[in-house]
Amino acid sequence: MNSNDSVTNKEESKEPFFGYTLSIISGKWKLLIIYHLSQNGAVRYNELQRLLGKITYKTLSTTLKEMQNDGLIHREEYPQIPPKVEYSLTEKGQTLWPLIQEMCQWGEQYKED
Repeated sequence: MNSNDSVTNKEESKEPFFGYTLSIISGKWKLLIIYHLSQNGAVRYNELQRLLGKITYKTLSTTLKEMQNDGLIHREEYPQIPPKVEYSLTEKGQTLWPLIQEMCQWGEQYKED
């Protein structure tokens, strides 16, 4: 086994983790939701929809459920009338914030004016 084989094996062993990471943050809205929750803390559904702009009710609802199932966000329901629901990042979700900051810095550095 030569050194190229060991490099290839190490890369292949990381591949499932890369795929997992992509599956968690894939989609048009997930990184934006993480960004806004990082910046604003706990946010109500309508406020989050307003922050995101052109996102449909169904798309936001589906995306939030996926993120909740992945353990990235927490949904807090308050027993009051009218109903109040807030979304916030979990500890796991907060660990993605440095990744987003790096992506923002990369965009700032390489964006053509």
